[in-house]
Amino acid sequence: MKKISMIFVSVFLILGMSVCSAKTPNVADQDIQIFSVDNSNGAITAKSIEKAFNASGVVVDVNNDMNSIFSKRYGHIHHKKYNLAIFTNAKMVSKLMSKYPTIGLITPLSMSIFSDDAKNTINVSTLSLAGMARITKIPATNPDLIEYAKLLDAALHKALPNGSYLAVNHNVKPSNKPLTTEFTIEFELEDGATYMEVKEEFEEEFEAELGPVGYLIPKSYKLKHNDYDFFDTYSIIRFNAIYPVSKNHPDAGAYAPFSLVIYKKKDEDTVNIRFRSIDKWIDDLGITDKETIKEVYKTQNMIQGILEELTE
Repeated sequence: MKKISMIFVSVFLILGMSVCSAKTPNVADQDIQIFSVDNSNGAITAKSIEKAFNASGVVVDVNNDMNSIFSKRYGHIHHKKYNLAIFTNAKMVSKLMSKYPTIGLITPLSMSIFSDDAKNTINVSTLSLAGMARITKIPATNPDLIEYAKLLDAALHKALPNGSYLAVNHNVKPSNKPLTTEFTIEFELEDGATYMEVKEEFEEEFEAELGPVGYLIPKSYKLKHNDYDFFDTYSIIRFNAIYPVSKNHPDAGAYAPFSLVIYKKKDEDTVNIRFRSIDKWIDDLGITDKETIKEVYKTQNMIQGILEELTE
């Protein structure tokens, strides 16, 4: 790597609290929320949902018809309608960045838009306020996080008129798996290089490693904030993981594409790299199929291995 030597400082695996499912599900207690409405006439589409979100100030940057991808790649689809989309509200993210760089773990947020073909409903799954708080470690009582969740709620009601939240009752298992996977490194500047130049070079190498092993980057963000030298986030997906997971857990789109953040505060030497541990899907969604679990672990291990190699 030109003009750079990187000192590997540490890898942190931050343990999340174990959450057990209750017999009577409570939307507020679940990490994922599913908003649903009858769509027998087919009037509500992924595009109309995107339009409603944008009009509500929650901007959809990518909205992909996954069935067009799945049918070509795997020759089969699980649901008549299945889209994965990512969205943000720049104002809320900027406000939360001031105190909580962990907001990058859910920037962008993601959602799945899917049909329940037996019930003729259209459904949108996203993180709930509880899920946003749990992943970022931002208190659920934080007024800015609450406002962000309210914006999302308003967008869902506008997109699916007369809709309602379903009772979510995933068989969430107590787990010691790390909630997030984190790396810290220091960039040592050489030959007059700047932090921005070194960061760009690091990210180029990172992106080059992802494609050959099946990861795609639907979008990346370079956020500006006075407290940071840089704050970049990636939306990342691996089809070989989300395809089998979505068969029985179409609401997994609340977790995928997953977000990875790379940032450096101006008053610190440390560069932080964080993403929500992908193998947590197994416990949080109650995944039991062995082949699906194998692909989820593979997805976690490969991206963790890439970052370990780049930070050696």
